[in-house]
Amino acid sequence: MSRIGKRPVTVASGIEVSLDGTTLVAKKGKLEKRLETYGRVGIDINGSEVVFSKVGDSKESAAFWGTYRALFNNIIIGLDKGFQKSLEINGVGYRASVQGKTLNLQLGFSHDINFDIPEGVEITVEKNIIHVKSTDKQTVGQVAAKIRSFRPPEPYKGKGVKYTDEVIIRKAGKSAS
Repeated sequence: MSRIGKRPVTVASGIEVSLDGTTLVAKKGKLEKRLETYGRVGIDINGSEVVFSKVGDSKESAAFWGTYRALFNNIIIGLDKGFQKSLEINGVGYRASVQGKTLNLQLGFSHDINFDIPEGVEITVEKNIIHVKSTDKQTVGQVAAKIRSFRPPEPYKGKGVKYTDEVIIRKAGKSAS
């Protein structure tokens, strides 16, 4: 039995929720997010709560029950507060700047890396910290992972791009014999 699926999703004030066939629609102002359930879960809207239920007794039904509840909860949190990840750049001469719709990264290569900022994502840079913000949790994580992949932190000096809450375990260098 899904412990996640049993809990109702509380909808924050200012967000309208409606059911369009098998699609759950959440709106806040002009921003609209949709979750297509394909009839895999039962959905019941009770005022400011949305309750998900299983359809059938199969294992897949139980898996979809918790999954769709978690996805819809992330949509509500994204519309209400938004999601953010922060990346830290460590290294001599390593820099980042936002120029229009492009993130310019100087990470010790012979060339600059120009990363096109996806639609719906906001990137800001202050000193050596890059902030990635959006209403979509998956997009925030994907963009942050892509930026980190340009120069992952190395274990000897810790140079590279890392998440601000990430701990890099340092290795000892060569030791004299």
